[in-house]
Amino acid sequence: MDLQLSDLDRLVLFEQERQAAELACTANPRDADNLTKWGGALLDLSSFQKNPEDMVKEAIMKLEQALEVDPERHATLFILGNAHSQQGFFNPNEQVSLGCFDKATQCFEQAVKLDPGNEMYLMSLDSISKAPELRQEIQFHMTNQQVSQETASPVRKKAPKESDMKYDILGWVILGIGFAAWIGMAKSHPPAPPPPPR
Repeated sequence: MDLQLSDLDRLVLFEQERQAAELACTANPRDADNLTKWGGALLDLSSFQKNPEDMVKEAIMKLEQALEVDPERHATLFILGNAHSQQGFFNPNEQVSLGCFDKATQCFEQAVKLDPGNEMYLMSLDSISKAPELRQEIQFHMTNQQVSQETASPVRKKAPKESDMKYDILGWVILGIGFAAWIGMAKSHPPAPPPPPR
């Protein structure tokens, strides 16, 4: 039995999560939990966009609103760190990217400080230190791929494939971030205890 979700199933699931959180926020706009869910859903949905930058910015805005309500919410800090790291990978300007990775590092450090035993936070903090090198490698491969396509004969030129590698790599990064965020949120919110017997 195949338990993996298809891309369409994941897209529908993330959109349902976004809509539910947005609806809950209309009733209570200062609910840090729903703002976090909304930001996380936007971040997950951004992996399905050709130009995800605007959606990532909106996710960051929602997550920062959640932290205004509850600055010690480690799950929100973790997701915000993932959003900043994703923003760093998308930005073509190296200095801006490094700034995004610095913000991500700060978020992960705060999350680890608030929940020092969380392995996901520790792994993310360790991984973000490698992000600038990975970004350079991705940029290098994308540039080489673009140059090779430009020098190829017009018959063999495949323009739509130009950015596929970028989106494939970033898609896997975002998928990992999404699952990590989901696991982090699940660990930080244990199920409610059953009601007492009558």
